[in-house]
Amino acid sequence: MYLWIKAFHIMAVVTWFAGLFYLPRLFVYHAMSEDQISRDRFKIMERKLYRGIMTPSMLVAAGLGIWMLVLTPGWLAQGWLHAKLTLVALLIGYHFLCGAQLKRFAADSNTRSHVFYRWFNEAPVIALVGAVLLAVLKPF
Repeated sequence: MYLWIKAFHIMAVVTWFAGLFYLPRLFVYHAMSEDQISRDRFKIMERKLYRGIMTPSMLVAAGLGIWMLVLTPGWLAQGWLHAKLTLVALLIGYHFLCGAQLKRFAADSNTRSHVFYRWFNEAPVIALVGAVLLAVLKPF
């Protein structure tokens, strides 16, 4: 049973990260858009991605991760897992920060440039590298 849970956890994480990578990229293009038709189209795309794909994927990934911890509670004593869970907590915070940005765009109150969102888009990459290395190498 554990391997099934792990497999679906990985699928949910991959789906969640696809959104974490794509939504800020949409923000880049949205910040660059100059006509109302484009801005309205980006609002729809951003909302559907965040609510329909990213948030459900995050919830499934977290739920399955918790289920794996219930099945293997000994991992809670290992330092690598503490570090990985810290990265997961930061990613969840980033997810909600994306939601706040989405609300700003929806209200036409974004004040940040496309350059900001290009840098903003890099944060989940760093967290992904760290989480994968911790989960695979279990260095401490």
